[in-house]
Amino acid sequence: MTIRSLPAVGVLLFVAVATAGCGSDDDAKRASVTPSVSSFSAPAATGLPGAPAPSAAPPSSDVVAPPPTPGSGAPSVPPQGPTQRRPASPTPVVLPQRPAGAPGATQVVTAFRAAGLKVPHPKDQSVDCGPDGLGLGCSEIVATDAVTVYVFPDETSASDIAETWGGQSYRRGAVVLNYLAAKTPAADRPRYEKVLDGLG
Repeated sequence: MTIRSLPAVGVLLFVAVATAGCGSDDDAKRASVTPSVSSFSAPAATGLPGAPAPSAAPPSSDVVAPPPTPGSGAPSVPPQGPTQRRPASPTPVVLPQRPAGAPGATQVVTAFRAAGLKVPHPKDQSVDCGPDGLGLGCSEIVATDAVTVYVFPDETSASDIAETWGGQSYRRGAVVLNYLAAKTPAADRPRYEKVLDGLG
C-alpha cells in the first residue's frame, strides 16, 4: 500500500508518541533551543480585515511639560520674592526769580571785567542758594577769586545777608558783593562797588 500523505493530526500524534519516552534532559535541551512564543513580537497590523488596531502607548508620568512660550496664551507666573522699586528721582530745586530790573550775577561779573577789574575763574554756584546748599534763599551766585556776586529775590533778603556779613560785603538793591572768600585788597573794593552802582 502506498502512503500518499499523513493527516496533520496523525503527524502530531506520531511526534508526541516518539518523544514521550525521552528523559528530562532532552526536554531541557529543546526548551533552550525552542524559542518562546512570548519572545516573538506580534506583527503590526497592516490593515488586514479583522486585525486589531494598534493602541497608543499610555503617556509616561515622568514626562514634564515644557514651560509656555511667550504669546502662547498661557498665563505667566511672576517670580516670587521681594519687589524692588526704583528710588524716586530728587525733585529739582526751583530758585526764586530775581526782581525785575535787577542785574544778574553774570551781568555784574561781565561789567567788572569790562571795567578792567579782575574776576578770575568765574563759576556759577546758584545751586547753593537752594535748601541742599547754603540755603540762603538767593536767586543767583557767581563766585570769582576776587569777589562773589549774590542776587536775591528782594531787597529785604539782600539787606539781611549784607548785615550778617558785616564789613565784608556791599549791597546795592538786591545784589550783594561778598569779599569773605575773596583775594581782593580792601583798597580795590570801592572800584567794584562803583561799577555795581552804575548798573543799578
